[in-house]
Amino acid sequence: MKVLISDPISESGLRILKESNLEILYLPDASTEEKTSASKDAHGWIIRSGTAITDQMIKNSKNLQVIGRAGVGVDNIDISTATRKGIVVMNTPDVNTISAAEHTLAMILTLSRNIAVGDSGLKEGKWNRHELIGSELRNKTIGIVGMGKIGREVMTRCRSFNMKILGYDPFMSQEMFNTEEVRIVELDELVSKSDIISVHVPLTDSTKDLFDYKRLSSMKSSARIINVARGGIINEPDLAKALSEGIIAGAAIDVFTSEPLEKSNPLVNSPNVVLTPHLGASTQEAKEGVSIAICEQVCNYLINEKLSNAVNMPISDIAKLKEIQIYLDISELMGKLQGQLNPGAIKRVQVECSGLIDESKSVALAFIKGLLSNRIPDRVNFINAESLAIDLGISIEHSYTNNSGSYNNLIRTRVSTKDDATRIAGSIFDGNRPRLVNILGYEMDLSPYGTMLFTRNKDVPGVIGKVGTILGKAKVNIGGYFLSRDKNDNEAFSVVRVDSFVGDEVISELKKLTEIISVQQLHC
Repeated sequence: MKVLISDPISESGLRILKESNLEILYLPDASTEEKTSASKDAHGWIIRSGTAITDQMIKNSKNLQVIGRAGVGVDNIDISTATRKGIVVMNTPDVNTISAAEHTLAMILTLSRNIAVGDSGLKEGKWNRHELIGSELRNKTIGIVGMGKIGREVMTRCRSFNMKILGYDPFMSQEMFNTEEVRIVELDELVSKSDIISVHVPLTDSTKDLFDYKRLSSMKSSARIINVARGGIINEPDLAKALSEGIIAGAAIDVFTSEPLEKSNPLVNSPNVVLTPHLGASTQEAKEGVSIAICEQVCNYLINEKLSNAVNMPISDIAKLKEIQIYLDISELMGKLQGQLNPGAIKRVQVECSGLIDESKSVALAFIKGLLSNRIPDRVNFINAESLAIDLGISIEHSYTNNSGSYNNLIRTRVSTKDDATRIAGSIFDGNRPRLVNILGYEMDLSPYGTMLFTRNKDVPGVIGKVGTILGKAKVNIGGYFLSRDKNDNEAFSVVRVDSFVGDEVISELKKLTEIISVQQLHC
């Protein structure tokens, strides 16, 4: 079998492939056309950040079984096409953690002590020492946006400088951290109170342009911002404008929306900015680590069909996949719904299987995968779902019982936050038909798909008509109205299936009805 390597990796990694008797096509300096041509016969393809594997490349690679990304980010791989073609995509999460954290500190110190300006000045024959008065880190406040592994490593290093630390992470709570080390706050408070802001979150729809001109303007005028995470989290034209206008004191940027960095990028000519060419993971140790890790993973898959850090493969036992796929699907779906019902910090997850389904571990991992899918996109898979949940302070319990009530099989899920707990149960009916049979304590028989409104209301006449009238006026078509009643508390629970997304104004109008207790829009 052949393995194409189209970006540089270490000799240690190459040795692993050779010792496994795999034929190596080593083309780190080849053109895109040459790489595409070589991929036709490749069974494995190893890349770093320099190669972008497109839809057409994957379709051209007739024998390709696995793509290995030596690093974390997989945005340079068309994962959807790879999945449709049955190609496993792997990465090496966390190997670059220390390198990224150390580069963050290097950027902070370079910016705080005017090192880059002093260096360039000396080389131009200037001795402008009096103009380059820096600032100490001691007693300064650093705001860390994203308290994952890299964020926590940055925190540890900043404590050695006696810095005050604020942290923001929508999926973590103060209870997970020592209050003497870091104070978890909302993003707006962090932005307004920090002397330095360091970004450590993935690039998602919710984090794109997280720091635009408005948010940058709410920083201290003496503050600086650092980005060693992903380009696009800080809006580059807005940052250039803020620097030019003196809104903030400086910035240090390692990652960009488009790489390599173009001369036309507005940051190139901005004042008080330090730019580096995506060096966060560029250390000998990190390069060696990711090279060894990805080569071992690709070898294990091609030779032994063993999976590690696969971003698009549900379970490690491929033979078992088809047998339990329908149960994994409904469990993941319930996880997605529970994630939407509980948008804040989650403390505990319980998954109980009963009846015909006894694969509680796999089912629980599927549930966690769904639960975290919108919290940690691009990284959640069946291999790392449990460890990622633990990193977020979520305890996981899974079990099996014979007691499935009147169902042949039943999956019960419970998600607990600090103040509340939500329950959803699902079952597979005859003919492999998935059903939600209990939602928030209300008995149901619901086929889970599409956009739905979960509503709780007073159990009085006329509610359905009023809800239908408001949705009708908004030209929202109702595909189904499912009602469950609880005689003990005089309340009713409804799932309204709609054919299109319901806007915030319509949701607000529904909430104004005196009979409505709560309304929440969900999608699965």
